[in-house]
Amino acid sequence: MGRVLLRFYGELNDFLPPAIRQRTLQAALDGPASTKSAIESCGVPHTEVDLVLVNGEPATLATPVAEGDRVSVFPRFRSLAPDPQHRLQPPPTVEARFVLDVHLGRLASYLRLAGFDTAYRNDCSDQELAAISGRDDRMLLTRDRELLKRSVVVRGYWLRHTEPRRQFVEVVRAFGLAGRIAPFTRCARCNTPLEAVSRQAVIDRLPPRVRIGRDEFLRCSGCGRVYWDGTHVEKIRQFFRLALAEPPEA
Repeated sequence: MGRVLLRFYGELNDFLPPAIRQRTLQAALDGPASTKSAIESCGVPHTEVDLVLVNGEPATLATPVAEGDRVSVFPRFRSLAPDPQHRLQPPPTVEARFVLDVHLGRLASYLRLAGFDTAYRNDCSDQELAAISGRDDRMLLTRDRELLKRSVVVRGYWLRHTEPRRQFVEVVRAFGLAGRIAPFTRCARCNTPLEAVSRQAVIDRLPPRVRIGRDEFLRCSGCGRVYWDGTHVEKIRQFFRLALAEPPEA
């Protein structure tokens, strides 16, 4: 049984136990192995990796590794970046599109309220989530590392935080979305884009207290939910303002 040496850089150390972070690790080879299998044997999903060097040379996730190889693994590049032909992360999509695992319902609501196309069901299996991500070219957001290791998942991100508000801020900052937030353009319940309608068009769906004094409403053509400007709208806008005003964590 052979061994390869791996060194993980930057935020990829989040996936390692504290005692072995920022150190060169050894991974055992049980037969033929690729960089992907060696990297993921250490607990790091391939979707978090943007550049791999094997013995100092750029490699792909399918590059074979052998006894004594030294593998350097780098996370997504935020500013300075290597030659594009050596990057493993796909280029960003024009529109931010997500699919969320079953434990992220509150985050799904926040992302939809902010105007981002977010697929979510609370009964999706891991196989379905991986298939949706690959088929629809959506970024898969999850706290499940094993889910991100599935080969069909090309775009994926492991959430560091567990609290929905902090997860929302994390996603916005990780993907540079602060300037693209468009509140109340998408239904928080079913993800369908909202359309402007007259009061008369939805009057039968309005509570008595809002049938007078308001003329502008939004309706979801998917589930029929109606939205109007009220105190809850300002609270949500304030949530976005305060959340994004929080200083980045060190």
